[in-house]
Amino acid sequence: MIRVATDADRPALEAFLACHANSSMFLRSNLAEAGIGNVDHPHGTLFLLQMAGEGIAGVFGLTNEGFALCQAPRADAGVWAECADAVRGRMVKGITGPDEQVGHAITALGLPDAAFSFDTVEPLYRLHLADLILPDGPADIRAPQTLDVDTLTFWYLGYERDTGLATGPDAASRSIERAVNAIQGDVTRLLIMNGKPVAMTAFNAQFDDMVQIGGVYTPPDQRGQGYARRVVAAHLAEARAKGTKTAILFSNNDAASRAYEAIGFQRVGSYRVAVLHEATEIGAPQ
Repeated sequence: MIRVATDADRPALEAFLACHANSSMFLRSNLAEAGIGNVDHPHGTLFLLQMAGEGIAGVFGLTNEGFALCQAPRADAGVWAECADAVRGRMVKGITGPDEQVGHAITALGLPDAAFSFDTVEPLYRLHLADLILPDGPADIRAPQTLDVDTLTFWYLGYERDTGLATGPDAASRSIERAVNAIQGDVTRLLIMNGKPVAMTAFNAQFDDMVQIGGVYTPPDQRGQGYARRVVAAHLAEARAKGTKTAILFSNNDAASRAYEAIGFQRVGSYRVAVLHEATEIGAPQ
C-alpha cells in the first residue's frame, strides 16, 4: 500500500531513512530543510510511503524541482506501479537512488532509455571523519565571494560538461544560477593557491552530523596536482571541527575515486544518477 506522508509520519520517516543513511542523504536533507508538504521550497518533496502494517517499508520522493528519489528496498513491481500512478501528471527531470531501485522506477514511470541524457551507476563512498587523512601540502580554503562569480560560472559549466549534464539551451543560465547560489550559501569552498582559486567542493546534502559531498571540480589546466583531494579534505576537516561525524559521496570517474580513497573514503555500495534530456510529464505519451 502506498500513501502520501503527513507531518504525523515524520518521526517514523526519519527513523526509516536513518536505517538506510548511506543512500538517503537527499531524502533526509530535503525533509530537514523543507519538511513535509512544502510546495514552495525547491527542495520541498512529495513523500510517498510504502506501508507494511503500521511501519514504513519504503519511501519514494518527488521534489518540486522534479527530481525523483528512491529508498524502497522491499518494493515489488506493484508498489512501483502505485508510485507511478501517484505522481501521474507531474514533471520529472531525473531519478537518483540505489541502482536497482532506480531501474524499477524508470520502468514504472514509463521512461525510455532514449529520454535520458545521463544514466550512470557510480561507486558510493563513506568516511567516518575521525579517519580522515589530510594530504601533504597547503590547503588554504575559503567560501566563494562575489568576485568569483565569473570563475564559478565557467567551472559549473565545465563540471556539467564533464559529467554529461550540460545539455539544452539553459546550460549557461543554469551555471550562472549555481554560481550565484554558491556565493550566497555556505556549503561551497574554494582551494586557493598563489592567491587564486584552483579547485572547488561543496556539500549537496546535510542532515544531523552527516554531509554529502558534490560539485567537486578542478579546471583542466590545474589537474594532476592533487587539488581535489586537498580541497575536499580541508572542507571535511572544517566540518569535523563543527561536529560533523560522517561524509558520503558518489564518484563519477576512476581518478576521482582514487583521490577520495587517498583521504580515507571506503566504498559501501553503488548509487545511480539518471537525468532526462528535458523535464517530462509522467503519464504523457513518449
